[in-house]
Amino acid sequence: MKLDPESFGARILVTFGFRLLQVWSHTIRFEVEDRGKILEAPLAERFIGAAWHNRLLLLPFAIRRFIPQRQGAALISASRDGAWLAKLVRRFGFSVVRGSSSRKGAAAMLQLADVIASDHDVVITPDGPRGPVYRPGGGIILLAQKTGARIVPLNLEYSRCWRLPSWDRFILPRPFARVRFILGSPHDVRPTSNEEEFEAERERLKSAMMALVEMR
Repeated sequence: MKLDPESFGARILVTFGFRLLQVWSHTIRFEVEDRGKILEAPLAERFIGAAWHNRLLLLPFAIRRFIPQRQGAALISASRDGAWLAKLVRRFGFSVVRGSSSRKGAAAMLQLADVIASDHDVVITPDGPRGPVYRPGGGIILLAQKTGARIVPLNLEYSRCWRLPSWDRFILPRPFARVRFILGSPHDVRPTSNEEEFEAERERLKSAMMALVEMR
């Protein structure tokens, strides 16, 4: 029987998992490559951070370490598994919006637009929660078009890691690995008037994100 994410036992497991991640992260050597000069950007400028799903494990640590001044919300799947991740993400001080391309997607995009309108950033894994790997869903394009916020590609590269046998070969850094947190140049999404132009924007975003990826 699966454990209810809202149960007392689940809260214990989340607390344990959070502490384990903290200990694990202390063995990691973090570096930052600010290719897009995001650390120098005015706080008044709102961004949509975009990172591939298989690199999200240490993303909250990297954001809190290198850009703690930028407050924001993360989009987490509305699935049962997403409920566990949402609890963990909140431990890092992030707000959470539940939804995905397959469940509660439209409502989630409206909430994220409200977050941006209230002078906060948002972070999305555009190929999550089910893939295909390294292919952005349409939601992030629509969000950028609606809000005018630019998308910042984010990436984590690991010197040593394990790869899980999941759909995206999820990455787990080995203890004492070196992790580079790479922030790309802000990406402007163009207005579109038909499906062909919309697909072209998805490909442009994919290219901008993959330009940061070394280990596929």
